[in-house]
Amino acid sequence: MRLEVAEQFGGASSASPVRAGLAVPAQSSALHAPLDVRWLGRINFADALQLQEKIVAQRRNDPNVADTILLLEHDPVYTIGRTPDQTSLRGASHLPYPFFQINRGGQATYHGPGQLMGYPIIDLRNYGQDLHKYLRWIEGLLIEFLAEFEIKAQRREGLTGVWVQLRKIASIGVGVRHWITMHGFALNVCGDLSPFDQITPCGISNVAMTSIEKETGKVVTLPTAAVMMEKLVTRRIDRLQMTAVHSARL
Repeated sequence: MRLEVAEQFGGASSASPVRAGLAVPAQSSALHAPLDVRWLGRINFADALQLQEKIVAQRRNDPNVADTILLLEHDPVYTIGRTPDQTSLRGASHLPYPFFQINRGGQATYHGPGQLMGYPIIDLRNYGQDLHKYLRWIEGLLIEFLAEFEIKAQRREGLTGVWVQLRKIASIGVGVRHWITMHGFALNVCGDLSPFDQITPCGISNVAMTSIEKETGKVVTLPTAAVMMEKLVTRRIDRLQMTAVHSARL
């Protein structure tokens, strides 16, 4: 079975366990299995994609492999999901950075420095096999994360992702193989957002992109954001499990 979700994409503390790409096993409980969170730093898109593919295969073939969340930053790149409609690229020949078509849903987006990428590789067979609830879990995670910066973020009806009023601050695009997820979210933390001007982000005309830096005026580094996200996702993975438990009881 191969299932893909057509959704719109749309300095770290030396004591931090997410530092330097180290795996961070979350404490096991009756509600959730161990979770590895890895901060990979800046990595090009092709290498990150290859790593995801490897972990997905390992997770499928070995039940002892933990669910994993990769946190990282990309070199500049454009991506689009497997869709016959590529109008959001406005033609690819003018793009200033490499372009990849990948196995996620959704239209064109940009990734680059200053953007925190989160790639959960999670076996949804242990979490109720509900893709839409999984997407809502990611959105909720990002909304809670942004609240730490006193940013009031929200969902928008019919549009996957996270918004600050009408400005988009985070995009979500997911691929699923044998109920194991890959790809994930892109959160604009800081840096240059002008590369989004070369495309129609997520296929939404006249969308305004924003970032934590733009909304708050504060400088936030990617390693700092990664440490915060590692702590949050380790605490909140149980919410995905509790959703599955609740669904099983219905």
